[in-house]
Amino acid sequence: MQPSISRTLVAASVAKRFSANRALLHSTPMRLADNSNSTSSGSGSGQTTEEPKRTLPQKASHIVRSILHGSEQVRQETRDTLSKVLARGKYVHELATHKVKPGCMDQYRDVVAELYPYIVRNLSPGTKLVGSWETDIGDLDTAIHIWEYQGYPALSKAYLEYRTDPKYQELHQKMLSFIQDRKSQVMLEFQFWPTHPPVAKGGVYELRSYTLKSGTLLEWEQNWRVGVECRKHHEVPMGAWFSQLGDLNQVHHLWQYSDLQVRKEVREAAWSENGWPETVLNTVPLIQKMSSRIMLPMPFSSLK
Repeated sequence: MQPSISRTLVAASVAKRFSANRALLHSTPMRLADNSNSTSSGSGSGQTTEEPKRTLPQKASHIVRSILHGSEQVRQETRDTLSKVLARGKYVHELATHKVKPGCMDQYRDVVAELYPYIVRNLSPGTKLVGSWETDIGDLDTAIHIWEYQGYPALSKAYLEYRTDPKYQELHQKMLSFIQDRKSQVMLEFQFWPTHPPVAKGGVYELRSYTLKSGTLLEWEQNWRVGVECRKHHEVPMGAWFSQLGDLNQVHHLWQYSDLQVRKEVREAAWSENGWPETVLNTVPLIQKMSSRIMLPMPFSSLK
C-alpha cells in the first residue's frame, strides 16, 4: 500500500471515530471528571453555573486516552489497592539473611542468642521475632531470621532504637565480626496465609523462595489461595510473604515437617487433592527462579 493511501485511510478512520464521540458527547448528560465541581446558581431559574467546558478536541483527546490507557482514576486505585488486596495488612515482616564465615557458626549463634532476646525484651514493644534458623540443606553457613513489626511506624522506631542503644550496638558489632555477607528484605503477609504463632513442633523447617515474573503476583496469589487449602489437609502452613523492599517480585513460603521422609510423603499426598495439580500447573510459568532451604531452628527461636 502506498504511504499516501495509508495516511488517507488512517485519517478517515480517526475522523469517523471523532464524529461518533462528538455525537456521544452531545447526546448524554454525563459530565467528565474535570467538570464534577459544577454548582447550582440557586436562582430558581433551573440554570446552573459550570466551569468552562473543554473544547471538542480536548474532550476527544480525553476519550482517546481513556480508551487506550484506561481511566486514570481506576489505574490509580489499582496501584493503591494491590497490596491491600493481597496483604493481611496487620503486620510488616523483615527477612534477614546472614552468610556466616565458614567455621564461625557456633560463635555467631552464641552472640545472636544474646542479642535477639535482648531486642524482644528491652527495645520496641512492637517488635517480635517470628523465628531464627540455620540452614541444613541449601545455602550452607547461612542464618535466616524473620522479624514481625506492628506496621511501618514500629519498623522505623525499631531501626532508630537499634542505632542508638549502646547494648545493641555492642552485641551487633560482635555479631558482624562473624558475618561475611548479609541481606534484608521487607515483606507483607498474604491475606489468606497468616504467620503461625509461636510453637515448638521440632523437626525441620523449609523456606521456599520464588522470584516471579514482573506483574504476575496477583495471579500467583489467586492460584495459591486455592493450593494452600489443598495442602492444609496434610500439613499446617507456617507463613507466606511477598516482598515490598529489597529484592522485589519475590514470594516466600514457610513449612514445617517432622523429618524429610514426612516431607516427601506429605508433598506426594497433596497431588491427590483436587486443585493442587492445577495450582502447580498455573504457577510454574510465572516463576523465573526458585530455591529451597531446609533449616533447623535455633534454641531461642519462637517457631522451633
